[in-house]
Amino acid sequence: MDERNDTARGIPAATVVVFRHAPGGGDPQILLTVRSRKLAFAGGMAVFPGGRVDPADRELAARLDTADADEAAHRIAAIRETLEETGLVIGVGGDIDATAAREARAMLAADKPFGSVIERFGWRLDLATIVPFARWFPQNEGLTRIFDTRFYLADIGTGAVDLAVAEDEATHLFWTSAREALAMADRGEIGVIFPTRRNLERLAGFATFGEARDHALDFPVRPIIPFVREVGGRRSICIPDDAGYPVTNEPLDQAKRQ
Repeated sequence: MDERNDTARGIPAATVVVFRHAPGGGDPQILLTVRSRKLAFAGGMAVFPGGRVDPADRELAARLDTADADEAAHRIAAIRETLEETGLVIGVGGDIDATAAREARAMLAADKPFGSVIERFGWRLDLATIVPFARWFPQNEGLTRIFDTRFYLADIGTGAVDLAVAEDEATHLFWTSAREALAMADRGEIGVIFPTRRNLERLAGFATFGEARDHALDFPVRPIIPFVREVGGRRSICIPDDAGYPVTNEPLDQAKRQ
């Protein structure tokens, strides 16, 4: 299989796992958003903030002094989508407060280019703070859309920020640890699709953002293309064993795939 040719047919997208310190101590928390059931892809599922890479993201990336404009465009998309969906500003430097974040989000909602938003507030992109973590490219025939999604990590420290849901895309936002998110899914309180569950399991092994970042550096990002095979007498959806994930298969009849 030619991964480069297959990947070229997917819709480029970016999503980000945003970390913060747990207010009461313990495992770090991550930000999840529950998608509107009206959405065609992963409707009603709990996911990390993110979305597709827009042409404007690529135009902004092309203006940067970078050796990889495609990678820069994906990181910009992750930053922009997080602001649009949650009101949270990540991946930029400058004078940032709750008022500026609300105004910036309103500009994006009014279809203002992200580049003009950055210029309006005198911000600067800090793409190095958006850490590559994984890349998923599910291709099963049941998917309504095929996304080639790059996953990133970001850290906001104490997490003393204002959040508000984008009501056209999600029903609510919440902070929780990866372990608790998995427990919520097991109790039926939230739904998670196969890639989200695998990433939550991977994230549950880290006691700090720094551990997650260091782990990500140990596993060069490459497209993860799930496949079906028999495991223990059951048809299962699987991923490669050498991509850094503690769980690499799930029975096909149990997995949520979209």
